[in-house]
Amino acid sequence: MGKFVQNAWYVALWSAHLEPGKPVEREITGHSIVIFRQPDGTPVALENRCPHRSAPLYMGKVCANGNLQCGYHGLQFDASGACVLNPHGKGVIPVTARVRSFPVCERHSLIWVWPGDGPADPGLIPDLSVVDRADPRDVTYRDMLAMDANCELVIDNLLDLSHVAFLHGGVLGNDSTVSAQLKVTQQDDSVTVARWMPSVQPPGLFDMMFRRDASPVDHWAEITWHAPSCLVNNSGVTGVGQSRAQGTGIFGLHLLTPVNERKTVYHFAAVRQNPLPFPEEVRLDIMEKLKQLRRKAFTTEDEPMIVAQQRMIDRYGPEAARPVLLEVDGGTVRYRRVLERLLQREANF
Repeated sequence: MGKFVQNAWYVALWSAHLEPGKPVEREITGHSIVIFRQPDGTPVALENRCPHRSAPLYMGKVCANGNLQCGYHGLQFDASGACVLNPHGKGVIPVTARVRSFPVCERHSLIWVWPGDGPADPGLIPDLSVVDRADPRDVTYRDMLAMDANCELVIDNLLDLSHVAFLHGGVLGNDSTVSAQLKVTQQDDSVTVARWMPSVQPPGLFDMMFRRDASPVDHWAEITWHAPSCLVNNSGVTGVGQSRAQGTGIFGLHLLTPVNERKTVYHFAAVRQNPLPFPEEVRLDIMEKLKQLRRKAFTTEDEPMIVAQQRMIDRYGPEAARPVLLEVDGGTVRYRRVLERLLQREANF
């Protein structure tokens, strides 16, 4: 762990969290980046360090002309990163007075940044259109949290959903969901792990969205990793022997941004799929509990475990980097091979 694919799109933040006129600082794969909206709403991403005295540019302000003004001495930078105004002396602008501009794209209610030097193709952004098509009432709050752990440990956790019966018992899994029919597939740079669990006790979260009577269900959980760090979870329940179309579930967005080797920002939201026609008060209760239960699972169960893993790996070093493998690790082995190939390709570029 430690190296990052640079020629890829990473989530910087949710679109709604980038307010007009308010520059924000983000660190992505080791790059300190300032992101802001121009007056017409267009997002811009620049290197965060002013070349004059290394003042962080996120502490500046967005001018009416769309330039970013350094808050220390007033130098202005346009969207290309060029210094276009020096308010001092004769206004001479040194040739080296510029900062790097990063490709940025707004899509699927997210701001994406490309930290690499290669050509940035917006077509490489993972398809998260499920959030665009959904009724806004069926989408949970677009949330985030920072984890003091390497991004790959978070991917390992998400791509191996066998852990939910133990770490999230009663809510996302239970004793009857430990055993599952497991299938791992790969398409280009994406890996999918599918778990099929027929005739099981419904986990609490899914029972809440379905029959609300704890009667047996068929349960599916399929999660796809899109290189290098975005995952989409398609999970739900239906009546025993019935089609998925007769059941309900969620599409979970798990969008990871590696900050550095020991920190990851985790953006997440859930979209209800085939929501059943409950009364309005029940629907509102489901959405509120869905938001609360998912955040609780991530912050009080996943995060402490993953951070503790990171501490153990730091302590034991190479020994911990060679884990014992189980049948449930097929997806994690496959995605790491893809990641290694992408890193090698960049190294040879």
